[in-house]
Amino acid sequence: MRCNMVTAVILVSVERHLLNEIIDEIVKIPGITEVHSVVGEYDLAAIARVKSNQDLSAIIADKMCRQIKGITRTKTLISLTSYFNYDAKAAYGDL
Repeated sequence: MRCNMVTAVILVSVERHLLNEIIDEIVKIPGITEVHSVVGEYDLAAIARVKSNQDLSAIIADKMCRQIKGITRTKTLISLTSYFNYDAKAAYGDL
């Protein structure tokens, strides 16, 4: 099933001693559907599913980078097309 929404993977580096608090804050942000603790160059991978690039910008620039203490760096990968093997509209609403 193809779905028309903006989907992004936001890779996040954090101050390690604040990891759990940062996860708690990121997962509360509307539009963030998942947060994964990962191994490698980044500490977290957050999945955003929103209606527009403006909504994505608000998540990254305003909410994550300005409002959450301890985030040191982000890198955003924007999906050009998303395909699901489940009903994404039912899972994420009418995005």
